[in-house]
Amino acid sequence: MARADELINLLDMEKHPEGGWYAEVYRSPVKVLRNGRERGAVSAIYFLLPRGEVSRPHRVLSDEIWHVYEGELELVWADKELHRVRLGRVREGVKAFAVVPAGAWQAARPLSEHVLVGCTVSPAFEWDEFELAEGKTLEELLKRFPEFGEFLQ
Repeated sequence: MARADELINLLDMEKHPEGGWYAEVYRSPVKVLRNGRERGAVSAIYFLLPRGEVSRPHRVLSDEIWHVYEGELELVWADKELHRVRLGRVREGVKAFAVVPAGAWQAARPLSEHVLVGCTVSPAFEWDEFELAEGKTLEELLKRFPEFGEFLQ
């Protein structure tokens, strides 16, 4: 965990409500209109999951691109069907990035001691468009996609 602790300090990260650690590193000054509301065109964060932590099931209302800098993770998302991908150093069966479409439920877990990823969201991430799967919403998600049960803590 020494490297994970080092990254948390170096990148000035804070706890994320879905689990793990994050630091926003970019928010575009370029504005776009979405549903009559002005917002940034894109935003980017560092996101860190140490071994034993997960990114619990959640969704955002914008496309999210996950790209790996260190380590390896498993990312799942569900729209009409479940998608499961391994992200890390590119090799057979492992990709460097994946795109989770706007509004899809998603979750992730590290497959190494830690994983450091970048998450780029467009239009830019806004907290009021972030939803954790909890209570009845989580129950309904698990009925439809029981695989999300692997990403609870």
